[in-house]
Amino acid sequence: MRTTHLRHACLAIGMAAAFAPVAMAASTDKASTWSGKAAPLATPWTGKVSPTNALPEYPRPQLARPSLEHPQWLSLNGLWQYAASDTETKPTFGQALKDKVLVPYPVESVLSGVQKHADFMTYRRTVDVPADFTAHGQHVMLNFGAVAQDAVVYVNGTQVAKHTGGYTSFAADITSALKAKGPQEIVVTVHAPVDGEDVMVGKQRLKPEGIFYTPASGIWQSVWIEPVGATSLAQLTFTPAPSLDAFTVTPKLQGDTTDATLHVTAYADGKPVGEATGPANAPLHLGIAHPRLWSPKDPFLYTFKATLAKGDQHDDVTSYAGLRTIGLAKVGGLNRIVLNGKPTFLLATLDQGYWPDGIHTAPTDAALKFDIQKTKDLGFNTIRKHIKVEPARWYYWADHIGLMVWQDMPALPNGHNEKLSDAAKAGFKTDVTAIVEQLKGETSIIGWIPFNEGWGQWSIPAAGELATQIKQLDPSRLVNARSGANCCDTKGDPHAGDVYDIHDYQGPGLPAPDATRASMDGEHGGLTLGVPGHVWPNTPINPYGEVKDNAALNAGYVANTAVLRDKGPGIGVSGSVYTQITDVEGEHNGLYTYDRKIEKVDEAKVRAINEATIEAGSPSL
Repeated sequence: MRTTHLRHACLAIGMAAAFAPVAMAASTDKASTWSGKAAPLATPWTGKVSPTNALPEYPRPQLARPSLEHPQWLSLNGLWQYAASDTETKPTFGQALKDKVLVPYPVESVLSGVQKHADFMTYRRTVDVPADFTAHGQHVMLNFGAVAQDAVVYVNGTQVAKHTGGYTSFAADITSALKAKGPQEIVVTVHAPVDGEDVMVGKQRLKPEGIFYTPASGIWQSVWIEPVGATSLAQLTFTPAPSLDAFTVTPKLQGDTTDATLHVTAYADGKPVGEATGPANAPLHLGIAHPRLWSPKDPFLYTFKATLAKGDQHDDVTSYAGLRTIGLAKVGGLNRIVLNGKPTFLLATLDQGYWPDGIHTAPTDAALKFDIQKTKDLGFNTIRKHIKVEPARWYYWADHIGLMVWQDMPALPNGHNEKLSDAAKAGFKTDVTAIVEQLKGETSIIGWIPFNEGWGQWSIPAAGELATQIKQLDPSRLVNARSGANCCDTKGDPHAGDVYDIHDYQGPGLPAPDATRASMDGEHGGLTLGVPGHVWPNTPINPYGEVKDNAALNAGYVANTAVLRDKGPGIGVSGSVYTQITDVEGEHNGLYTYDRKIEKVDEAKVRAINEATIEAGSPSL
């Protein structure tokens, strides 16, 4: 069976080359964007984006400093000046750049107004910092959700930050670089090699085709400034206790933390249910009265108010988290995944997080929510976020709507793993650490996947090493060390991680748990149906798994999932991942079209088989 599983995984990757392409028409909906450029494929939100409303929501819900009367932050999303280059150039200051770009949309996207890749680029804008941002000794922080790949930031000609890593956030205290009055100049230089260097790239390719897609370079998540005290909170992580009646609160601080104290109050439906106070440089134990657990059926979230105090200064923030655990337990003698101590079948879709108008960046917050909500409406309880990291608000919606998340690490370029330099390997490990540290407060994330089908994996032992690294950083979640083709090799450490994961197209695969791990099919399905007028221009249909119409797709999905319902429980399978929630460029195997305008399946029938499958695969202890 192992050989069959590996063969199907390879077929899913290479089938486009084995069959003659079938041409499809591009969308007839040529919605104009703010710049006048026509979207190659418009979503329902394309025309709603403009320079005055580019993702205006507060970008970091788990560490917010809101005030209804006096909002203490300022979005820098909107039009920036822009210049592109094929070679690295030194930044100039005090001079306008010739072009415009709409931040935070990748430069290759139509919503950016540029719609062209560049290896090197410069962004520039000026901003008037509100006077009260610097009053009473406050400091001003400049925050970036993500910039791909290498960014250097200058304020009024002074370098204030240098960041490497296209999927992680960073911030700079710019107080000392600010002028006493007048507009402040911000310049950002970016190097975006995409797959030209061995960096985390996921599915981006300079020459996209098949299962690889258009790159997303430059500033692609929100930018904002906000005032903080001389001592302030940079992060606040709430980790549920195994007893499910408390949180461990771990602060990350910036500034002088000597003699600083942290006070945290937990609220349930607006009423206080626990509080804790202690030194700010150590974790706090926050007990919860009458605990209510988070699950997809009841995604209940506690809210928190935290105050960091030092002398007569204080930093007040709000946050949220759910009380839940994830782990393994023996059920009928087999290793099973358990949520809050109860065996739970993790029925997931593969979610690539791509958009035809914004590529890596959803056009609006409502669009960002759409895929998650529709996944829930279709009866799934889990999402596999496939080799991409999302903005914080994506996880906010997953937390609130109630979907568990397998979080992949974006892959290195695949195909020459054995030639990776020591520096590339070290860089990947560093990026993995940064991603885990950034996301480990998200309730919805229940497991990490460092490698997919061996992409960028330089050895079998390396997967085990990464699994150990992640477990040390975050022992509260599962680790799926190598999802897919390299899941089962006996070289090195065959039992690394918590999950034995095969890929089986069409499948589904039905792997049995082994002596130390639970089991799942990390990718299956992939039934293909292109809808004329709703596909990416100039891309063929990959005929692997092609069905003739919506009725056949629906019947195929139900039959595929029924195998999991009927045979999975007896084998002890703990989860599955259907490919996929939406079409993406050259892949037309989504339950929705790429433009999110056509739902290809009967939602009620899909939800019914999904709910039955979760119930059958979630036995009582």
